[in-house]
Amino acid sequence: MVDVSAKPETLRQSVARGEVRMKPQTIRLIKDNRIAKGDVLAVAQVAGVNAAKRTDELIPLAHTLPLTGVRLKFGLDEKTGTLSIEATASTVARTGVEMEALTAVSVAALAIYDMCKAVDREMTIERVRLVSKSGGRSGNFRREGEA
Repeated sequence: MVDVSAKPETLRQSVARGEVRMKPQTIRLIKDNRIAKGDVLAVAQVAGVNAAKRTDELIPLAHTLPLTGVRLKFGLDEKTGTLSIEATASTVARTGVEMEALTAVSVAALAIYDMCKAVDREMTIERVRLVSKSGGRSGNFRREGEA
């Protein structure tokens, strides 16, 4: 684990995104809240927030961070069969929250897969990536081509 004790505490925020590709009819079932296990997006939101809070338990060399906020947003595109996930993680700390945002997206996607696998086993989890980060000594980052 990297020693960050000499770094100042600053406001840090990271945004990550990912997609779950599925059949258009699966998106429709999610929209209509007709998945047998329940409200897919509500479960995915709780799963993502919980995962962000426990990132240090899942990623061996990640620091334990006092998160000041974790927010997830979802988008459903029935035409393309895409459920998009965006997670924003925030803290005031000596190290960034990139891993927390990425973990939130990843676990939210896994929760969606788990909730919907009975109706669509061909789903794929795709393009989990860091979109932006701010704060800290290395400054800001924004992935090209991301709005």
